[in-house]
Amino acid sequence: MNSRGRNVRLFKREQRSLFGEILDWMLTPLLLLWPISLALTWLVAQGLANKPFDRALIYNVQALAQQVKMGADKRVQFSLPQPASELLRADETDLVYYQVRGAQNEHLSGERDLPMPPADEEKGSSYEVHIRDDEMRGLEVRVAYTWIRLDPEGKRPALVQVAETREKRSVLAAEIIKGVMLPQFALLPLAVLLVWLALVRGIKPLSELEERIRARKPDDLSPLDDKAVPMEVAPLVLSVNDLLERLKESIVTQKRFLADAAHQLKTPLAGLRMQADLAQRSGSSEEDLKKSLQQIGRASVQATHTVNQLLSLARAEGGGGRATQQSCDMVRLSSDVLQDSLPRAMDKGLDLGYEGVDADTPGAQVMGNPILLKEMVRNLVENAMHYTPSTPERTGVITVRVLVDPYSKALVMQVEDNGPGIPVAEREMVFQPFYRALGTNVDGSGLGLPIVREIAQQHGATVSIDASHPGQTPPGACFTLRFKPPA
Repeated sequence: MNSRGRNVRLFKREQRSLFGEILDWMLTPLLLLWPISLALTWLVAQGLANKPFDRALIYNVQALAQQVKMGADKRVQFSLPQPASELLRADETDLVYYQVRGAQNEHLSGERDLPMPPADEEKGSSYEVHIRDDEMRGLEVRVAYTWIRLDPEGKRPALVQVAETREKRSVLAAEIIKGVMLPQFALLPLAVLLVWLALVRGIKPLSELEERIRARKPDDLSPLDDKAVPMEVAPLVLSVNDLLERLKESIVTQKRFLADAAHQLKTPLAGLRMQADLAQRSGSSEEDLKKSLQQIGRASVQATHTVNQLLSLARAEGGGGRATQQSCDMVRLSSDVLQDSLPRAMDKGLDLGYEGVDADTPGAQVMGNPILLKEMVRNLVENAMHYTPSTPERTGVITVRVLVDPYSKALVMQVEDNGPGIPVAEREMVFQPFYRALGTNVDGSGLGLPIVREIAQQHGATVSIDASHPGQTPPGACFTLRFKPPA
């Protein structure tokens, strides 16, 4: 295997699994949201853990602030009773620090290295407690502080701060997270299992539909029950039913084609065999032999024509030319058919002509298969030539017209003759395969007009039959093809 073949196999995409894809789309958000939930829970736990300990800090700051007084010498004084000092040092988990500074920023009590509040912060009203996060001797601390205005003008407030390390807060936050997240560790696998079971149950109707289809016999083309499947699967079942219906029609058409072909070929083949037997009889004269050969020639021509018509009908019914549509000038196609038919028309003494618009006239073009459209025109002309007699007393006239409706801009094509015409009661029947009008001694397969209608329908046209000379004898026939006007 060459390198290109290996690359194709290497990058060949595996078949998609609907079950796996839905499972991925359901579980991926769940697994992605779980760590986000963990982070949000941590933030909420931190806030919850801070609240009770912040209240304790505020209480301590307020208690210390009550001990700050203005002395007789107009200097700020601070005295800390022993019980209050022991209360600040009583915590076994966290370290507690405090600091008191006077109006001149002089150190009155507590730790000297406790960080000061931000310099650009407004001091606020007296005894208003503020909370901030800071760092003390390399440890993260939570600091509560307040400013105390003892002088009448309040320009030089004293400062009281109490700081506490965050160990208890971290422990409480961790306990909250454990209480919230541990149940999720147990619920997450359960949720995955429930999602998997729900998907298995959800796609079960698809499996049942597959089993019903597999259990069918090859010749069972009856529609599936679209009521026995979920609403979302019903359009798929309806599409399958439509396909089955079209397949059934195609099979019926094929069977009819085979039966009709066998029936129509039986007569000329039997004639060939009979004439061959007659020619081989002993004692046949040269004249008898010549007549047998002539009959054999006529039968072979008839068989060839029938086979060609059957193939044309099969191609038209199968829509074999739909994929090769192009712009077709009906004037040019009609001219080609008339040129091909002219020798035969001259042999029969027919006046074959054209009337209508010129080639390349706007509106005289249709989108379609040129081969099928030409076959359609040829069948109409040949049908008129078959049934239109021509004598020295009354010349047979066949006229092909291509017109453009000046109002709707629709393309109209007509093939008119002055033959015996078609009775009104038979005008619909002549479009059935192998039907030939009674009272005519014309050889034919009865397939020309069905081919015309089939090709016309494929190109969005309608076919109608009228008398070309109403009230006269013979009335003649006029076949009219009307294409849909351009959008």
